[in-house]
Order: sequence, then C-alpha cells, then structure tokens
Amino acid sequence: MENGLKLLKNQTMQNNEPSRREREKVRQRQEMLAAALDLFSEKGYHKVSMHEVAEKSEFAIGTLYKFFKNKEDIYKALLLEQSDKFHQALMGAIENSDDEIEILRNYVRTKGELFRRNLPFIRLYFAETRGASFNLKAGLDEELRKGYLDILERLASAFKNGIKNKRFKKIADPFYLAVALDSAINAFLFLWLEAPDRHPFPDDPNTILDIFFKGLLDL
Repeated sequence: MENGLKLLKNQTMQNNEPSRREREKVRQRQEMLAAALDLFSEKGYHKVSMHEVAEKSEFAIGTLYKFFKNKEDIYKALLLEQSDKFHQALMGAIENSDDEIEILRNYVRTKGELFRRNLPFIRLYFAETRGASFNLKAGLDEELRKGYLDILERLASAFKNGIKNKRFKKIADPFYLAVALDSAINAFLFLWLEAPDRHPFPDDPNTILDIFFKGLLDL
C-alpha cells in the first residue's frame, strides 16, 4: 500500500484534488498506524498481534490486511513516515536562515522539539532497534541512511560557509563538524530519554553549541 502522505502529494502534483474515497483511505491508514504505535509503545513490538491492531483501530482484520501485509509492514510504514517528517523539519531548520550560527541554533532546537513531540515513537524505535537495523527488507535502511546523510551534508554547508566567512575556525572538515554536532545533540537526547528529570534536554541551544564555540582549552 502506497504511503498515505505520498498519495495525497501525488494527487496535488497532478493538480487533482484527492477524491473523498482516497481521503478516506488515507484517514483509515493513519488511524491504523496511530493504533499500532500506541500498542507497540505500550507492549513492545513483538508482543502485539495484527488482531490487536485491528481491534484497537476499530477495523476488521481483513480491512487491516488490505493496507498492510503484516506487522513488519506496519512498523516500516511508521518508520518511513516519521523519518520523512523528521527530514522535512530538520531541512527546514537548516534552510530557514542565511546566518551560519542561527542555522546551528535552529537545528539543535528543532531536533530537540522533534524528540519531545514524537516521544512514543522515539522510545519504541530505540527500545526495539537500539539504534540498529530492525531486520528490515533491503532498500529501507538505504533510504533512511540517504536521508540522514542528506541532512548532514546540508549541515556541513553551514560550517563550510561559516569557515569561508571567517566566523568559524577551520579545525576540521565541515562534514566531520556536522557529524560531531549531530552526535553531541543525540548524546544529550539519549540522556534525556533515559532520565528526563536528571538530564533535561537544554532549552537554550547554546548549551550544546558552546561546546563547539568556546571549547575546553583556556588559552
């Protein structure tokens, strides 16, 4: 079953409004995914059955199978849609300003907000995959990696421009700087996921960026 978001997007590109039947299919699909996410988050992926997803979403099991071949198919759909949403938001944060420092601030702030707003899915993903491949069929991992590398390349452009404009010192390759910043953000986010009271994610992006801007050496 084609991704629901892409279905509507394709209709728009063709200058045709989606029909009521098509909109209804998208709505049903999203309700099924929302029900599956609730169940996966509550019980864990491996302890949820297709029958439970159908029951919670209030659809017949046969209807569920018209949209998804199996439970793995549901998980992949969730992963792809969330990944696409994250990608668009992070790219928007990078492209929202021409100021290199503001771009980095936007990126840190946006990534933190994405984690907060999508906590059930984030917890599910890292609980089930531990950040690794989820035994998904060929093609999906490659697609996710491509999107992530795309973001890193655009983030590296901000460092590259900052070095060119003499706002940043050239202490490393811009791509390595992008990887280092993203890894630092992830480290703060993982600490927050494990112990939100003890390690709250900083509201001020400069808390993380100052590690880069000010450094450790007192010279």
